[in-house]
Amino acid sequence: MKKISQFLVSLCLSVGFIASVHAQEAPDALIKRLSTEIIDAAKTDKSIQSGNRQRINDLVEVKVLPHINFERMTSLAVSKSWRTATPEQQKQLVTEFRTLLIHTYSGAITQIRDQRVEFKPFRSAPDDTEVEVKSLVIQTRGEPLQLSYRLEKTASGWKIFDINVLGAWLVETYKGSFSAEVNKNGVDGLIKTLTEKNKKLASASAKN
Repeated sequence: MKKISQFLVSLCLSVGFIASVHAQEAPDALIKRLSTEIIDAAKTDKSIQSGNRQRINDLVEVKVLPHINFERMTSLAVSKSWRTATPEQQKQLVTEFRTLLIHTYSGAITQIRDQRVEFKPFRSAPDDTEVEVKSLVIQTRGEPLQLSYRLEKTASGWKIFDINVLGAWLVETYKGSFSAEVNKNGVDGLIKTLTEKNKKLASASAKN
C-alpha cells in the first residue's frame, strides 16, 4: 500500500511538472510544437487520412483547444454587444463559437497532405503580455500561405486569441457578420444563427 501511495504521489508530481513546463513554454515554442504535432498526426494517422471526423475532432480537442482563450476570442468577435449580453448569453456565445472553430480547424486538418510550416523570426520583450507568432505554410504547389497567431500571457501559460489566415484575422472576419446579425435580431438571434450553422456543419461532417 505504501508503494502504491508513493507511486500515486510521484505520478501527481510528474503531471504537475509537465503542466508547469507547458505553462512556462515560450509562445513561439508553443506554436511550433503544436504545428509539428498536428501535421505529423495528419500525415501518419490512417484514421485522419481516411477522413475520420471523430478522430480529427479528438486531435483538435486534445492538441489545440486547451491553448485557445475562447472567451476573449468570442468577446472580441462579438465586440460591443458582448458587454450588453447577459452572463448566460455570453456562455452560449462562447460555446457556439468554440464549436464553430472546431469545425473550421477540423476541416483544415483534413486538407493536410505534404505541407510544412516555416516560422519567421520571433521578436518579443521579456515583459510582453501579447505577442504575434508568424509562419508560412509551404506547399509543393502554389504560393506559401500566411498563418499567424496572436497570443496573450495568462496565469496558465500563453493562449491564442486570434489567428490570421491569408492576411485576414479571424476575429475581424467574424466581427462584421456578428455585428450585422445582432443589429438585426439581437444577441439571441446571433446565438440562434451560430447554433443552426453548427448543426449544418455537424450534419455535413457526419455524411463524409
